[in-house]
Amino acid sequence: MLGPATDPVVGNALDYFKDSAREAAGYGVRSFWFAQGFEHDAVMSAALVGQAVPELEVGTAVTPIYPRHPMLLASQTQTAQAATHGRFTLAIGFAVKAWADNIYGTPWDRPIRHLREYLEILHSLFHEGTVDVQGETVQARSLFPGKVPGADPAVPVIVAAMGPQAMRVAGELADGTMPFLATPKVLTDFIVPAMTKAAAGRLKPPRIMVIVPAIVTADPDRKRATMKRVMAIYNDIPSYRTVMDRGGASGPEDVGVFGDEEFVAQRIRSYFDAGATDVIVSDMGFAKPEEHKRTWQLAGELAQS
Repeated sequence: MLGPATDPVVGNALDYFKDSAREAAGYGVRSFWFAQGFEHDAVMSAALVGQAVPELEVGTAVTPIYPRHPMLLASQTQTAQAATHGRFTLAIGFAVKAWADNIYGTPWDRPIRHLREYLEILHSLFHEGTVDVQGETVQARSLFPGKVPGADPAVPVIVAAMGPQAMRVAGELADGTMPFLATPKVLTDFIVPAMTKAAAGRLKPPRIMVIVPAIVTADPDRKRATMKRVMAIYNDIPSYRTVMDRGGASGPEDVGVFGDEEFVAQRIRSYFDAGATDVIVSDMGFAKPEEHKRTWQLAGELAQS
């Protein structure tokens, strides 16, 4: 389950996240994930919620690698791992080129090379506690040992990879992928075979952790229209446009799953049938409270089945 968006009327955002996570866990939901926005920090939110609700796996979905330096993200990640006693998973991604260029002023320089070097630095810090990488896009050199006591060195790292080059790097150096706006057809025809091939020879098969926009609702047409309006920006982002085209979706609203419990459950199961190891349900921040509860209850039931 992807954590709820910040609601301006709830008061303290972190208290809201914790209360939402406790409620979801009460329905049997097993994991809670946080998107990185321009307000709350996803890593810190996951760490605090994971400490408060110990029955949940927590993680980011996702943390952009631009403009964060991998040494800083490694420190945050290990701290979150220690806070949750090993129940934190880091998912990283590129985010959007225009954001890196125009908002953060960070050059979008050879992203695939940057991803590879980024993952190499994270791996070195997590497993060795030190790093000395003078890469083409990023440099990292530790002056002192950098391991956090209590943090598991085998921190799971997932990459939001949907293109062939990114999936090749993720299969070689990470623990899986986290696609968004991909239909079951895209998983079957493209993502699962590509990740399986890229991860050949690894001790564990890759996790295919697909984020699915889904709400149990009595008004699916309105939710679809809202998603079409709110998420129209994804139509113009090349990586998402490509993955939607692969799945025959004209826009994000065609990937959204809105309807009663039976309909949503059937569609979620189709992702598992297509090769997903995990399905992360996201309401994109426009579910009503009663829809939240119905969606979490269904997600809990599916988790237990």
